[in-house]
Amino acid sequence: MADDEPKQAVQAAIDGELRLLDPEVRTVPALVLELLDPEFTEFGASGRRWDINSLLTVTSSGSVSAESPVKVSEMSGVLLAPGVVHLTYFADNQGRRAWRSSLWRLTETGWRMYFHQGTLTD
Repeated sequence: MADDEPKQAVQAAIDGELRLLDPEVRTVPALVLELLDPEFTEFGASGRRWDINSLLTVTSSGSVSAESPVKVSEMSGVLLAPGVVHLTYFADNQGRRAWRSSLWRLTETGWRMYFHQGTLTD
């Protein structure tokens, strides 16, 4: 493994995560699908289990707008194994604050989010 491979893998996952939070990307299902693994699943901060179809319904509804984007802080990541990155960060979506965690895996078409979980916090 090249010395900069972990750093490049983590940065690719961070870039993907931030794209998924971008209001302009979220409203275009084709762009969201480019970033989600076909086996994607999420345990949301609400306690709900999400799959690709249910997530697309929410993202295309405009739940995040350019006027009030999700504020992200403390984002960090680690390469767990070749082709697998774990990210963690804090997100504030209009006062709804949650710790977020996601797993990204490298596929034939690039880095895609495989799993995501949110946990509400004060």
